[in-house]
Amino acid sequence: MPLLQVPVGALAPERFTEVLTEEQAVELNRIVAEGRRAFHGRVVWSVNSTPRGGGVAEMLRSLIAYARGGGVDARWVVIAGEEPFFRVTKRLHNRLHGAAGDGGRLGKRERALYERTLSTNAEDMLAIVRAGDLVLLHDPQTAGLTGPLRAAGAHVVWRCHVGLDTPNRLARSAWRFLLPYVAEAQAYVFSRAAFAWEDLDAERVVIIPPSIDAFSPKNQDLPADKVRAILRAAGLIGDAAPGDTSFERLDRTPGRVDRQAAVVEDAPLAEATPVVAQVSRWDRLKDPVGVIEAFAAHIAPRTDAHLMLAGPDVLAVADDPEGADVLREAVARRAALAPRARARVHLARLPMADSEENAAIVNALQRHSDVVVQKSLAEGFGLTVAEAMWKGRPVVASRVGGIHDQILDGITGVLVDPLDLEGFGDAVVHLLKDGETARRVGEQARRRIREGFLGPRHLAQYLALFQRVIRAEPVRAAPPAG
Repeated sequence: MPLLQVPVGALAPERFTEVLTEEQAVELNRIVAEGRRAFHGRVVWSVNSTPRGGGVAEMLRSLIAYARGGGVDARWVVIAGEEPFFRVTKRLHNRLHGAAGDGGRLGKRERALYERTLSTNAEDMLAIVRAGDLVLLHDPQTAGLTGPLRAAGAHVVWRCHVGLDTPNRLARSAWRFLLPYVAEAQAYVFSRAAFAWEDLDAERVVIIPPSIDAFSPKNQDLPADKVRAILRAAGLIGDAAPGDTSFERLDRTPGRVDRQAAVVEDAPLAEATPVVAQVSRWDRLKDPVGVIEAFAAHIAPRTDAHLMLAGPDVLAVADDPEGADVLREAVARRAALAPRARARVHLARLPMADSEENAAIVNALQRHSDVVVQKSLAEGFGLTVAEAMWKGRPVVASRVGGIHDQILDGITGVLVDPLDLEGFGDAVVHLLKDGETARRVGEQARRRIREGFLGPRHLAQYLALFQRVIRAEPVRAAPPAG
């Protein structure tokens, strides 16, 4: 399987001035001009393991497009690998979160498989990367490319999107596996300081939280009638009137929602029914089974709300081989509920043939929801939290990982212990019953995202980091996280 070079168009970064303060807009103009000068004659490569089906892919599509629109030759490459390789990297992903995952080994056989796959990818990368180019490698899947690219004269930064606030032996076992590969990187980027590994050179560690694109199909404004029409067309609401299901694609061309989700349910959701929604990959660390249990025991008996758990079609996410198993577990747990509770739980596999159509469906679902939840057991950042907050929705989420950095508890959302099902239920019920509090939290949430978690801040931090890498300066001098 060859490397995949993902085509990305160009978007004018100045568009963000529509949602920025005057001071932020001035800073954006400076970033665009400086980036154009700094990277003239170089290619800035971003390398990851999938073109769709996760927050990293969504961020890359947006950030690369705005970089290109600002005059930077930014490109995106997806590595190739077969199922055994992705089982090993999923094992690493789980362990970096402190979880055992499938319980498999990270021994000599796994290391040989990992190196063999990335050796082939490195050969293909070296055919297109030139000395002086800058390469941003993402997550465990790409770490083994660091050495060959550095040897060829490229500047290399390794970006880890996952981590654990308090590392345990499982996390450290993943560090030991990956450390020989990432050691030669000129900088290591983490989403929060707690995630940085103890064994890395602290002078090369920089903290850059992720961001969202306010104008992407997942986050652009949608009027209420279009929200209902999109959900009807996608098969998530049964009784809404048909209507306009169009949306604006990232390249500003028109798109339309035509495909339907595959939904496990007793009957379709009614338009007027209150909705509690969680949107995430089918991953045990997102705890879909725990969400079902908490809803059935502590939310359904006290409200008339329904639960919608939505995630991608598992067959369309190549780098997550556990997705189908997790979905089956959620379906089985729903089936085991008492009939009255089961009738109020809906599990949706959203279509992935068109990633932007998928994003528009998620956008509509979050906007339609009365409360958005993210009951993760561990979380690198949790972009679905930022996305829901940008839409002004009240969010109840676990007090883990990067969610801490987005939600100010009781002000821009509610933080709960991920294992406290009753506390989770109480928080959701309170927001469902107290509309004024829910409205106020949603307004503060949107303001929080505008101030610190939109693309221009992200681009500014990468620009500062890349300039220091090229000049071989200490990266810790990079500006602090927004």
